[in-house]
Amino acid sequence: MEDEVCEHLAAIKTLKHAKEYVCEECIKVGGTWMHLRTCQTCGVTLCCDSSPGQHASKHAAAAGHPVVISSEPGERWLWCYVDDEMAEY
Repeated sequence: MEDEVCEHLAAIKTLKHAKEYVCEECIKVGGTWMHLRTCQTCGVTLCCDSSPGQHASKHAAAAGHPVVISSEPGERWLWCYVDDEMAEY
C-alpha cells in the first residue's frame, strides 16, 4: 500500500475551515444540501455530490481548485478531485 499522497494534497500546509455551516451557493438559490466541503484554495464552503446542487465538485471543475476538506463535524479528511484521492488529517 502506498503512503504517498498526490501533489495537490501534499501542497496543503494549513487548512481552511468553514466560516458558517451552510452551502454558499444553495443559500443563493434556495437549495438544500446533505454534507459540506470547504475548498482549500479559496475557502468557499459548498455542498457535496450527494446534494442536489453538487456545488463543491462544480466549483472544483470550474475554478480549477482541486482539494476540499469535509466540513462535517467529526470528519477529518481531504479529497482531491483531480486525482480522486483522499487523505486523513
